[in-house]
Order: sequence, then C-alpha cells, then structure tokens
Amino acid sequence: MNRIFPYKAYMTAIKLDAVSKVFEGEHLAVDELTLEIGDGEFMVLLGPSGCGKTTLLRMIAGLEQVTAGEVWFGRTNGTRLAPRERGVAMVFQTGALYPNRTVRENIMFPLQIAGQDDTAASSTANGLAQILSISSVLDRMPRTLSGGQRQRVAIGRALVRRPEVFLLDEPLSNLDATMRTELRQEIGAMTRDLNVTTLYVTHDQVEALTLADRIAVMRDGRIEDVGTPAQVYNDPATAFVAGFLGTPRINLLHATVRVTAHHRVSLDFGAQAIALPPTDRRSLILRHHDGAQVIVGARSNAFRLIADEDVPNPLSGTLRAFEFHGQQSIAFVECGIEAVDPDRVGRAQPLHALPDHDGRSPTHQSSLLTRLRSRIGLGSPTDPAPEPPPTHRRADLVIEVPQDADLHRGARIHLALDPTQLHIFDRTGHRVDRVTR
Repeated sequence: MNRIFPYKAYMTAIKLDAVSKVFEGEHLAVDELTLEIGDGEFMVLLGPSGCGKTTLLRMIAGLEQVTAGEVWFGRTNGTRLAPRERGVAMVFQTGALYPNRTVRENIMFPLQIAGQDDTAASSTANGLAQILSISSVLDRMPRTLSGGQRQRVAIGRALVRRPEVFLLDEPLSNLDATMRTELRQEIGAMTRDLNVTTLYVTHDQVEALTLADRIAVMRDGRIEDVGTPAQVYNDPATAFVAGFLGTPRINLLHATVRVTAHHRVSLDFGAQAIALPPTDRRSLILRHHDGAQVIVGARSNAFRLIADEDVPNPLSGTLRAFEFHGQQSIAFVECGIEAVDPDRVGRAQPLHALPDHDGRSPTHQSSLLTRLRSRIGLGSPTDPAPEPPPTHRRADLVIEVPQDADLHRGARIHLALDPTQLHIFDRTGHRVDRVTR
C-alpha cells in the first residue's frame, strides 16, 4: 500500500463472456468476444482504429449497453449495472477536465460528490499529486497546463475514488514523443504500485509491449491473439498479429508448399525456394498439403548477408533502397517474391480446421451478426463480396544490416535465412502449427 496515497486493492478480475455490440441493428462493432483480465493485471487492448477497442472499454464502464453476452466483475454480473455501481474509473483520450476548476478542485470533486469533507479531500489530492508529479500546479487552471500535465490530472481524478477497475482510452495519443515516454513509464509504475486492475486501450505497439502484463490484439471486433508481450511478438497466432507488431514490419511472403517423394518439404516462392528441416514440426504438418498456398513470415533480423549462394536456403535479390537508422540500417531488397498485406488476409476456414484460441471456429464467429439480426427481428444480411487476393503493391524484403555494411543501390546481394525463425500461416492467416498459451 502506498504511504502517500493509501490505496485499498480490491483485486477485482474482469470477465467478458461472449460480449457483442451491434449499433443500429446492423453495424457489428464487437463480435462475441471472450476475455479474462486477472486481479491486479495490466491488460492492453491493441489494434488499429475502428477495431472495437473503445467500444469494448465503454461497455465495461457501462457507457454502452451490451447487445449480447455478459460482463463480470469478480463474482458480480455487472452487465446491467449503472456506471456508478461498477467500481470503474475511466480516463479519456482528451482528459475531459472541468475548465472552471483548479487542478486541486478537479481531483477533489469525486470525493466531494461522495460526501467527503474538503479537508480530507484536499489531503488526499495532495498525496496523489505527489505521485503524479503535479504538486506545483495544484492551484492552476487546466487551460494553463501542458498536455502531459492535463492527462496527469485526469488520471488523478480517476484514481482518487480508489476504483476497483481502471480504464484508460489512448491517454497518450495527443502528447509528443518525449512526454509519451515519460508518462507511459509513470502510468505503468503507478498502477502496479497501487495494484489496481487496469485495462489500457492503444493502437501504439510500443505502449503495448512496454506496459502490458498481457496484450489482447483486436481486429474487426474480435480477439486475434492474447498473451504476454513476448508471446504475441515472438509467437504470433495469426499473420495479422505478426504484421501489426514489430518495426520495421515483418516480411509476409506468398509461397506454395512443395513435397518430394521422400516427404521433404520446401516453400516455393516462385523464382526461389527454401527447404524446411525434416524434423521441423511444420514439415510434419505441411507434408500432407502438397500444393497448398501459405504465408511465410520472417522478421527483418532473421536474414543474414552472405558473400555467395553456397549456403543452405539462400535468397538473392537487388538492393532497391537503403535507410540509415543509427546503430543499424534497413535495406529493401527486390527478390521477385510476392508479398502479402496482413491487413487484407481473410478469415475463411483455416487449412488445419482448428478452432481459434477461444475455442470457436471462424465459421461460428462469422455467423454471429446473422444470429444477432435474427434475434432482434432483422433479416439476414446479404453475403459480402469476396475479398481480393491479399497481395501487397511492393514485393521488397525488408532486412536489417550492420551499420558499416558496404552496400550500394542496384547491387546484387545474397541472403541466408534460418528456417527456425520463420512463422508459417495458411492462406487465411492462421498459424499452421497451432499456438497454445
């Protein structure tokens, strides 16, 4: 317990049980999502704009009504509880401070509404201001503060009620890079010190990887993957997750499985190919799928420059562009390999017909809107037009090279690639070797 700001940790877990949200009877924002957030855990919801992160956060807070499913706080079903009955505090992207109140008065206000006397409320505000490093601005008006200071005040106003659950909706998105880094570190340290269950929404992968105990990656109202930062980065469940995490972005390449008479498996990129070791688990799976279309993922640090092609699994290409990034450089190599855009990879039934990590198959999930529309008295929507092939407009390999590498645009270069560093997905973007957490 913090001595400056004593905080009684209620240790409330959150459980989202098949939660869905449909706007205006036809716009599916959250699609039968199931997720559990442990007592005192710092969970980050990560995903692109429009994927349903904020909608999910607002349903937990009670600001949006749940269309289907249930929201649990510990052993309490909070689905129909009013926001004030949920023990939840929320910080918005803009802070949303009272402009006619000082910093001290903004922080004190929730306590005053709860009936606490001004002396005790002011003392609590002083203690919280020390933690948030805003003691020097307690008597100033919000309009005189910097963006970072305003967000600190908003966090203080949310925490002063000692909530059981702390929700943050992209609180750092309006700040400059230096301020984001500083406040990000403070938020992580403070919430862990107070041991409050925290759900943090962001589209910034750096925030997610540095803050989270676990990350839930969202796409189109669904959970694509859940795990620790190391798990979702090093062992992504889908091509979308692999493509969303990492800078520079992972190389996702279109390939065809080729199986020899002796059950040796290779990945054919067209003009070039690489062989998988016979003992590799992916080989044992893919040797039954000769001719199948797959997506091969390789991060930029999985490649190694070599002098010639006399090594296993060489790739050759022409250096198209070169970028200096300080301690390392990034090279863009044209190898004649068809690249894949992870944002356009579909969700048809996966090659191995395995269910997603939550136990439900993609076919089951895609039928949700039809069932919800039927439940609320609407007819079935027309089937959407098929998506075009998810190929990318440019087919460069993006690789990391040493700072002192002697490379010239237009030069022919050779690369070695370790097959053990590859991620292999079926054509719908699911891992061919199922991920378990």
